[in-house]
Amino acid sequence: MKEKRAGLYVRVSSGEQHTEAQERALREYVQRRGWVPHKIYRDKITGATARRPGLDELLKDCRGRAIDVVVVWKFDRFARSLKNLIAGLELCRALGIDFVSVTEAVDTSLPAGEMLFQMIGAVAQFERSLIAERVRSGLANARANGKILGRPPLRRLTPKEIAGLRRQHTREKLPFRILAKKFGVSVWTAHRLCAGKVG
Repeated sequence: MKEKRAGLYVRVSSGEQHTEAQERALREYVQRRGWVPHKIYRDKITGATARRPGLDELLKDCRGRAIDVVVVWKFDRFARSLKNLIAGLELCRALGIDFVSVTEAVDTSLPAGEMLFQMIGAVAQFERSLIAERVRSGLANARANGKILGRPPLRRLTPKEIAGLRRQHTREKLPFRILAKKFGVSVWTAHRLCAGKVG
């Protein structure tokens, strides 16, 4: 059986100095499970920067299938918001990578831990459904109030210009791309005007 390669992620904030305590706990856990430590990814966040090169490298190695399990000390070390946590866990699940939070006794490599992935997936799907519903409702409300959706035309043609555009399309067989450039409108607008649709 192939040994699991573990990516250990540690992070300290500006008020803390060292990652040694976290690293020691993660190393001991990985050793007890019989996994192979692939690498320790470290970040130190200060008030001046929000960049997390250690986490970026960890996620890159996840996508490259260099590790089989992500091990963190606590969820809040890995993600600073629920949205970030859901995104990270969804990525792990999609790639078939297990996730362990040592101090919170969450281990998706065990049967009981798989429930976390199920719950996270359900929460993420619920959030996507809510967002989609809000967008649909907002668009319907905008249309009901007479708002024109989508990008505005490059310019609005006069009735005389519309007649000229249609004439050149019909008589001279000019393609919409050339008509659009000539009259300063989008190709889609030129097509709609030639089809008799105005606005």
